[in-house]
Amino acid sequence: MVIDEPTDLSTAKGGATKGANETRSRAAKAASKTMQIYIDGEFRSEADAKISVFDHGLLYGDGIFEGIRFYNGRVFRLEEHLERLWDSARSICLEIPMTLHKMSDALLATIRQNDLRDGYVRLIVTRGVGNLGLNPAQCKRPSVIIIATTIALYPESAYKDGLTVVTCATRRTGPAALNPAVKSLNYLNNVLARIEANLAGADEALMLNEAGNVSECTADNIFIIKRGHIFTPPISAGALRGITRSVVFDISAELGIKISETQITRHDVFIADECFLTGTAAEIIPVIKADGRTIGTGKPGAISARMIGRFREITRETGTPIFS
Repeated sequence: MVIDEPTDLSTAKGGATKGANETRSRAAKAASKTMQIYIDGEFRSEADAKISVFDHGLLYGDGIFEGIRFYNGRVFRLEEHLERLWDSARSICLEIPMTLHKMSDALLATIRQNDLRDGYVRLIVTRGVGNLGLNPAQCKRPSVIIIATTIALYPESAYKDGLTVVTCATRRTGPAALNPAVKSLNYLNNVLARIEANLAGADEALMLNEAGNVSECTADNIFIIKRGHIFTPPISAGALRGITRSVVFDISAELGIKISETQITRHDVFIADECFLTGTAAEIIPVIKADGRTIGTGKPGAISARMIGRFREITRETGTPIFS
């Protein structure tokens, strides 16, 4: 099973190709075998992977999730993802029914069950089975679901040529309503914005907060570059504390590029020299047009290219080993 689009194996061009033949062999083998999905301590085939229609994750979007990448036999930033999952759970009074260590073991085991070295994990914790009432006290035990598969959110050409974005009318949910820091299963706010992007023929939607400042995109953090200085909205603007976002801060420090958190307006995006988005699924991807305005030269810039190149090196070289 592939999320969004078939995996393009040529995407390894920017990173190390070490073990490429083994990766292709594993990918082919994984494609030919039945996917195994972890549900509450058991592995089930894709056809048998079912949850109750009374699970409040389905009925009300009451639950949390993480999207996690693994590259070259290593899970990237696993500890940070799990810490964020536990933070989300604590915020909505959801007791995860296993320890962080056990969750890590289960996630690695799920990848091994599917014989993958490169791919994506969707880790879900629902409130569990209850009745048709809203009260979460009716749900006696949360459910844990782990799906390991392959992913290609955008074709490789998008990383070379850049994306187009449009500002959507749907505002980002404010922290006084449902704090964007919680990665909840209720993603309708983002879905509505994504629909607007689709209807406009754009690749992504730029979401503003209630103050009219840029928050983030539907599934990505946003960065702009002006005169060699990188800017990104602060978490207080409604941006998710993205894992890939934090990697950009690390790479900027390593490369000696100044980076700041500050309020950003649409005007700032329009006049930027460069722009790129970050997310676990999207990785780091450039933007070349916003609301019909060409950003910079209309081509991905030098700093964006350096970010993408270094990110691909880091993801291929670091992470939690899967098979050892």
